[in-house]
Amino acid sequence: MLTRLSVSNYALIDHLEVEFDSRLNIITGQTGAGKSILLGALSLLLGARNEGAAIKDGAGNCVVEAEFDIAALGLESLFEELDLDYEPQITIRRIITPAGKSRAFVGDMPVQLTTLKTLGEYLIDIHSQHRNLILASESFRLEALDTIAHCTELRSEFNIAYDNLGRAQSALEQAKQAIAQSRREEEYIRYQVDELRAAALKAGEEAELEAELATLTNAEAITEAYGTMHQAFTDEETGVITQLVQRVKAMKAVAEHYSAAASVAERLHSVVIELQDLDSGAEALLERLDSDPERLDAVGARLELLYNLRRKHRAESIEELIDIYNRYAAQLDNIERADENIAHLEAQVASAKQSAEALATAIYEAHRTAAPAFESQVDAILHKVGMGSAQLRIGIDKTELNRNGIESIEFLFTANEGMALRPIERIASGGEMSRVMLALKAILSHTLNLPTIIFDEIDTGVSGSVANAVGEVIAELSNTMQVIDITHLPQVASKGNRHYLVYKSDSTTNMRQLTDDERVTEIAKMLSGDTITEAAIAQAQILLGKR
Repeated sequence: MLTRLSVSNYALIDHLEVEFDSRLNIITGQTGAGKSILLGALSLLLGARNEGAAIKDGAGNCVVEAEFDIAALGLESLFEELDLDYEPQITIRRIITPAGKSRAFVGDMPVQLTTLKTLGEYLIDIHSQHRNLILASESFRLEALDTIAHCTELRSEFNIAYDNLGRAQSALEQAKQAIAQSRREEEYIRYQVDELRAAALKAGEEAELEAELATLTNAEAITEAYGTMHQAFTDEETGVITQLVQRVKAMKAVAEHYSAAASVAERLHSVVIELQDLDSGAEALLERLDSDPERLDAVGARLELLYNLRRKHRAESIEELIDIYNRYAAQLDNIERADENIAHLEAQVASAKQSAEALATAIYEAHRTAAPAFESQVDAILHKVGMGSAQLRIGIDKTELNRNGIESIEFLFTANEGMALRPIERIASGGEMSRVMLALKAILSHTLNLPTIIFDEIDTGVSGSVANAVGEVIAELSNTMQVIDITHLPQVASKGNRHYLVYKSDSTTNMRQLTDDERVTEIAKMLSGDTITEAAIAQAQILLGKR
């Protein structure tokens, strides 16, 4: 609810600050005093565009600030969606500079006007006589029927089921498109799979083949080098190993007379062992290495195949080429199993649709069951507020499954007996709309967390006992929600928990809360005009329950 409103430097307002009651707040004042200016300031706070006339004094900022108690509205998830810090009491501020620039804040956090608009819908509903509000909104009609039919939980379940259906349908459509595209490319994909499969690709093969090709290409030079080394090691007369073996024997003989020669013998022996190992490797290589033109051709051909495949598929390596093959193979597998996959997805869609339709049907039946009692309640309130022949009927037509279920809902209305029922947004006058909206909200307020509602002269065109009845309905509405009512009717004004007067002083709009005695005077003035009679005072006291 709105607990405090502060307006500075806006239109005809220098500065005013008002604290509101949690129930029925009455605002009165002469025509032209500035009541509409107050609504304009509130509209700015709720995200309306600045049309250029906001600032009263061009030298300072226009500032509109309001405090709200939102503890009972259940807006925690909304604040999370809007990326705002939730507090049970929040302050909203809108600042417009002399240059026309606008800044908005929720708490200390700067926000965009779209955020203010979204949040504002949950905080205040400004209901003017010439505004249809949400009667023409399908979502409002659904919510109203969901509420009176006690199927809000069913609606939540349906929304989840419908979202699941949407995801299943999307997956099916995407699969069909992918399969259609793949089938157009099936011959090409199959050729690539066959070619790559025939290549029998192995990770690391290219590097191994390149090393082997280098060896085979240079086999003669390698053989010559290793053969020469083997001969140098093992020649019977000049071989290095032969001569070193003799030197080892000589050093061992000398060691009997010269001890230092023993270590030399050991070191020479180590060298002999190392050289013998090298010679063994050379012999082994010479035995297996042979110039093999056929193998050379085979290795070259294999490498050329791999190079060509890599170039064709723009692959940096054999491993990447293997990944490409796997992707093509998976595509081909999906094509070959397409009917099975599509059948599976179609079964999922059918199951999701069945679940959504079952929930939608339950909601539809609940609406049809609850509608007659709801119509009677609305009619009763309309008759009470002076529309004795008015009828509101709920038209529920079955439709194909959609986001709203399997039904299309219209509020059908007639104000006169014998006249055909027609959609309310097409036939009702502003005053009739206002009283229908009053009746609906009076009923729904008992179960919905409705925002603060501001009625702007909802009672225009009524008087006498009807005016009193309108006041009673508004007062009853304020038992479950905060109501701010701008009125010219004393019968309605007398029902308020607080009464505020909007007035002009030195061409400036002001607003203040009236004391009990001032309320008597103000209501008497509303009854008799500027000349207040004793009879008007007495009648005002009666209206206020003071006599």
